[in-house]
Amino acid sequence: MTISAVASDADDSVAYTFASRYVREALPRFRIPEQSIPKDAAYQIINDELMLDGNPRLNLASFVTTWMEPECDRLIMAAVNKNYVDMDEYPVTTELQNRCVNMIAHLFNAPIGEDETAVGVGTVGSSEAIMLAGLAFKRKWQNKRKAEEKPYDKPNIVTGANVQVCWEKFARYFEVELKEVKLKEGYYVMDPAKAVEMVDENTICVAAILGSTLTGEFEDVKLLNDLLTEKNQETGWDTPIHVDAASGGFIAPFLYPELEWDFRLPRVKSINVSGHKYGLVYAGVGWVVWRNKEDLPEELIFHINYLGADQPTFTLNFSKGSSQIIAQYYQFIRLGFEGFRNIMENCTENAKVLKAGIEGTETFDIVSKDVGVPLVAFSLKDSGKYTVFDVSETLRRFGWIVPAYTMPADAEHVAVLRVVIREDFSRSLAERLVTDIKKVLTDLENRWTKTTMVSHVKAEENPDGGGAVVIKKSVKQTHEEIARYWKRLVDRKRTSGVC
Repeated sequence: MTISAVASDADDSVAYTFASRYVREALPRFRIPEQSIPKDAAYQIINDELMLDGNPRLNLASFVTTWMEPECDRLIMAAVNKNYVDMDEYPVTTELQNRCVNMIAHLFNAPIGEDETAVGVGTVGSSEAIMLAGLAFKRKWQNKRKAEEKPYDKPNIVTGANVQVCWEKFARYFEVELKEVKLKEGYYVMDPAKAVEMVDENTICVAAILGSTLTGEFEDVKLLNDLLTEKNQETGWDTPIHVDAASGGFIAPFLYPELEWDFRLPRVKSINVSGHKYGLVYAGVGWVVWRNKEDLPEELIFHINYLGADQPTFTLNFSKGSSQIIAQYYQFIRLGFEGFRNIMENCTENAKVLKAGIEGTETFDIVSKDVGVPLVAFSLKDSGKYTVFDVSETLRRFGWIVPAYTMPADAEHVAVLRVVIREDFSRSLAERLVTDIKKVLTDLENRWTKTTMVSHVKAEENPDGGGAVVIKKSVKQTHEEIARYWKRLVDRKRTSGVC
């Protein structure tokens, strides 16, 4: 007699994952499924889809940290279930945040005593930090205008056109006019003189960028401070400065300690910095520190007691994880000043290696500067055959994610590629990237040579009766046409960089 058994779905724990029914059923996309599935099947299905994501280590578009030491990874996982806002339940985590704020304030030369507590807060990134700093400036300006019995309904903020999109969000969400200093070809940061010219009695602050997302350049905060001081003395105003040091705040103190950009300048009242960029922590942590208590209006601070004790809070959200706060403290005590300096020096040296390799192709112009955030921004000398967008797309065949974009207002015709050098981007990777760029250029050159399609043709009567005459556009015309196309996309969704 033959005995047969029917497989049951009741015990999927013994089923081989890829032999189960779960891998042949369509995945839910709009509704929560009615039935449960085994945990290993759920893991395998999601893990397989995630394989199609790019490799974070090869994502050269992002400033955000993509590698940390295993010991710190363990600390992060151990704290992943701690809600930071429960300060009374997790007092040590709160203490670690306060230590980080103090360390950052001293790093930025805040005028506080050796054992004095600094004024600042941890955030989920520089976007939230900028919102909080902007709100403090707006409220302080409004309070002053009310006391003087003057209108306080039309605040504005002065920035360069190179600011990250979070500044536009702040202006739109909190009803503040954004006055942008336009850029020009060859000068892709805010001109301090033009910025001060735009300041009026309704300006709540001028925002300077220490590390532009476009080219990595540091804006001249000291010159801005001096010019603004003169204008304040002439007008009787008290216009302050905020420094957006999201990218450069953990670079300048270690590589350029003599550069005056921080609280050493009297007009600088607050500074934000991204812990998840060159603070060397995974995505999800930023910081904002104020010069002193008077620069953060007390009415913006909330006090709650329903979690067990009186807790002051000044954030845009409430619940958030503790892991990144702990990871930031780990990096501070693990690396110290010496370690941070060594890492930033390595990044700078690797940026120089990459820059030399790109220059060696004789195909690109370097747009970025040597002093600033370690990155290399470069544009094509001739876009007649192919564009930086073609280079960016073709590099993906080798796994590299290198962004291509156009510059902001008044420099839109300039299109560039940008490679951000992070801690985990070694010299060998820089050399490999140069090799792959050369392969891409050869491939694009061959494609252009073989093609029979001409993009820009104008049919005119040939005096010799030979038919149509092909007129090739100039490099500038090609750049401008590319810029117009991409500007339409950028206007719909502005993505200048990652906070």
